[in-house]
Amino acid sequence: MHSSDALFGPDTGCDAFEQRLLRFSGPSDESGDGESDEVLYVISGGGAISLGGGRSEVAAGSAAYVARGTPWRVEEAGELVVLSVLVRDPLPADGRTHTVLDAAATENATAGRQFQLLATPAVGCASVTQFIGIIPVGRAPDHFHTYEEVVYVLEGTGALHIDGESAEMRAGTCVHLPARLVHCLENVGPGEMRVLGVFRPAGSPAEAYYPDGTLAQY
Repeated sequence: MHSSDALFGPDTGCDAFEQRLLRFSGPSDESGDGESDEVLYVISGGGAISLGGGRSEVAAGSAAYVARGTPWRVEEAGELVVLSVLVRDPLPADGRTHTVLDAAATENATAGRQFQLLATPAVGCASVTQFIGIIPVGRAPDHFHTYEEVVYVLEGTGALHIDGESAEMRAGTCVHLPARLVHCLENVGPGEMRVLGVFRPAGSPAEAYYPDGTLAQY
């Protein structure tokens, strides 16, 4: 059995992506979008998926890139929860139909923040970068990105600040950040926040700019 909750998409003004939360409690029918690439991240649970004709064991923290037209399905699932982001009008693939992967080494970003890369052009995902952001307690300076992004909070509590207004963030909160929108994310503690981001065009999560257009520093 499987269910799907729509988070962001064209109906919410997010034309580049469709962010969905998928839940599986057993084998599923075949999935796969003939028009869109897809990046997946296992939030909780475990099981096995059939992807591009092969079988892969997955658990919390597993991720995958699926090129458009590549079928996939859940073969086994123990209350498996997956965050899916469909990538509309993707760039041409380099011949790789899919990649199953774990997080790469931790790298530094601005304001003491760190990130771990998942799906990127290096593994065949030409259109987007998928990553885990690790945010220490505190508030980052106001900044913007030149990419469009959808974010899902994996753990921790905080607040998103935009144009003088604030919104609470906690595990399960999702956010759509259009390109060049000035914002900042505050972690109110007590522990670190972890977020899953997907942005387009692909690049480095560390690339950010202050409101005056200058490059944000580490």
